[in-house]
Amino acid sequence: MNSLAEAEAQKAVGRRPAIHSLYVRITHWINAVAMLIMIGSGWQIYNASPLFPFTFPSEVTLGGWLAGGLLWHFAAMWVLAANGLVYLVAGLVTGRLRRKLLPVSARSVMADLAVALTGRLSHADLSVYNAVQKLLYLGVLVAGLVIVASGLAVWKPVQLRPLAVLFGGYEGARLVHFFAMAFIALFLVVHVVMALLVPRSLRAMVLGR
Repeated sequence: MNSLAEAEAQKAVGRRPAIHSLYVRITHWINAVAMLIMIGSGWQIYNASPLFPFTFPSEVTLGGWLAGGLLWHFAAMWVLAANGLVYLVAGLVTGRLRRKLLPVSARSVMADLAVALTGRLSHADLSVYNAVQKLLYLGVLVAGLVIVASGLAVWKPVQLRPLAVLFGGYEGARLVHFFAMAFIALFLVVHVVMALLVPRSLRAMVLGR
């Protein structure tokens, strides 16, 4: 009887709609790997000409030296750009981005943040994002667009002069690029911590359910 009940339970789980579709899971993990490569190699590039009076430890950089960092950075850049484009286009066409991330308001963010700080924020339904999650995901999408645009301005400041001017010139584009990277890195830390606190969310991003 127990085995029969377990079999029925497994069938019920299999019939549940997926929390994350296949394209979301694939692009998510490709983005994660590409972003880690971009950050590590970006820190190596930064160390060659620091913006601030500090450098990143060699243990957390990628490439070994400036040229190596640039090779890794540009290789991951194309993967991230193509994969991010697939995610955005699919999310817009299917309506997933609108359903998941909108609407969001300052009042709802403050309310959910207050509940989260007291440890009472519910994670019962992983298919629904709370207001804080919506704000963070919208923020990282905007940061992704900014880091691509500022990165292009740093890469080709003469050929893409109008874009570089938009960021205040080459040095301004470097600053914007750095702070966009810092926001994304902070988002990744929060994202990993939340996945560890709510293991079901990690399982859903692997299995879909």
